[in-house]
Amino acid sequence: MNYTRLFLATLPETVLELAALLVLVVDLAFLRKAALKTRVASAVALGVTGCIVAYWAMYWTRLRQVWGFGLENGHDALLANVFYAGPAQSGILVLTALTLLLLIGSNFTRHVGEFVAVVLMAATGGLLIAGAQDLLVIFIGLELLSLGLYILTAFAKSSGNSAEAALKYYLFGGMSAAFLLFGFSYFYGLTGSTSLQQIQRSIAESGPSPLFYVAWILVIAGLGFKVAAVPFHLWAPDTYEGAPAPAAAFIASVSKVASFALLISVSMSWADSANGGYQAWPQMSAILLLVAGASMVVGNLAALAQVSVRRLLAYSAIAHAGYILLGVASHYNLAGQESPSDFSSVAQASTFLSTNAVLYYILTYGLTTIGAFGVISVVERATGSDRMDAFLGLHKRNPLLAAVLLVLFLSLAGIPPLVGFWAKFNLFAAVLGVSAGPVPFALVCLAVALSAVSLYYYLQVLKRAYVMPAIDESPIHAHPVTMAVLLLIAAAVVVLGCFPALLSGWIESFYPHM
Repeated sequence: MNYTRLFLATLPETVLELAALLVLVVDLAFLRKAALKTRVASAVALGVTGCIVAYWAMYWTRLRQVWGFGLENGHDALLANVFYAGPAQSGILVLTALTLLLLIGSNFTRHVGEFVAVVLMAATGGLLIAGAQDLLVIFIGLELLSLGLYILTAFAKSSGNSAEAALKYYLFGGMSAAFLLFGFSYFYGLTGSTSLQQIQRSIAESGPSPLFYVAWILVIAGLGFKVAAVPFHLWAPDTYEGAPAPAAAFIASVSKVASFALLISVSMSWADSANGGYQAWPQMSAILLLVAGASMVVGNLAALAQVSVRRLLAYSAIAHAGYILLGVASHYNLAGQESPSDFSSVAQASTFLSTNAVLYYILTYGLTTIGAFGVISVVERATGSDRMDAFLGLHKRNPLLAAVLLVLFLSLAGIPPLVGFWAKFNLFAAVLGVSAGPVPFALVCLAVALSAVSLYYYLQVLKRAYVMPAIDESPIHAHPVTMAVLLLIAAAVVVLGCFPALLSGWIESFYPHM
């Protein structure tokens, strides 16, 4: 093994780990007796700097070039600079930095150094799985991410809801890890390899067996937990409600980006075959489409009954996971091509189209969700509650905060010209353009109809903020840094909505020349 290439391959992850250690040393050794505000500012500054340096390190190592290490054949790499890893890893770093900035003004813990360090370590796991091409690396990255999320959920030690949410999250996470590892063991038993590419080639040569489908279902169960897809979603409402606001924002954004990047990686490993492997696609697609449809229906309908805005966002996240899974499932729906000889060029262009749409969706959704939890955290600190009635008269109590909430919730609902509209439009157009058959078409129609349902429950919050009279008209104050971050996120949502080609062009810049 070439350890120089190994070090360069993991340079961004190494930078984040060093930043986490530096945060701990500075906070515990030098600022132990300093004021809490000073410690928070120092930890956040070091954490954000670590994210910036890690972002620079990705380009220094020439992220856009495909390379590998671990075996002589670069196609059997443990980590690979596949084109979809660049946008996902960049998004993880940006969203992590925004999450850390929202920590300023929070008072749920005095152990700020530990909190920032755990966030950086969890982000490291996200970076690993975004570009992983080996089952062992995938599992290590997922566990590093998951363990960090369990700790972050329980970080509000004075809150019983936080402890309960963390325990549920941990128990469900342990079961999902068991399903995932069991599925991976079947893949290894069938092919004798842990490389995604080698597994794909072996299955393409021998043809899919019943055990292959069992393994695929187990893997979908494990990854379905990570993205909160039905029926693996039961942890999400309690976790979103009980976790500290910065932790909930991190779970709802960074964890989703990393997990869906992994789903893209797994699905594209199967979608690269020009031989017998393409025969397995309809069955694999059917599983994902079933989960996607159930997630859209359950998420949107359950959100209608919520009075907690956090739980509303949790069920909304389940619905959004269903939308995104439609795009992931489209990777398998190219089996309708007339012949395998047509497959290579057509599938490559179609795969880029659907992958672009999925990446566009998860990045914009993550950005919007962080802003939404930022607004909730400010309201919670002022009112002590995240219930809808806590937002009564928000436009009088803090007009800027109400304007940010308006922009973010309308974007989540898919209202033009905000970026959420283009995310849904691109995704649904890609599914219809790539997939053939009545089932994908029917699911897209269902998704459009349920988007109208989602507008109703988002408007319930906005109605309280803008229409219904306030019980308490005392001003709600936000920390200047928090307000600046929220305004920046809202501005990005508007600008990217008015100029959608900015983000899609940036994503396409990572693609290899065709």
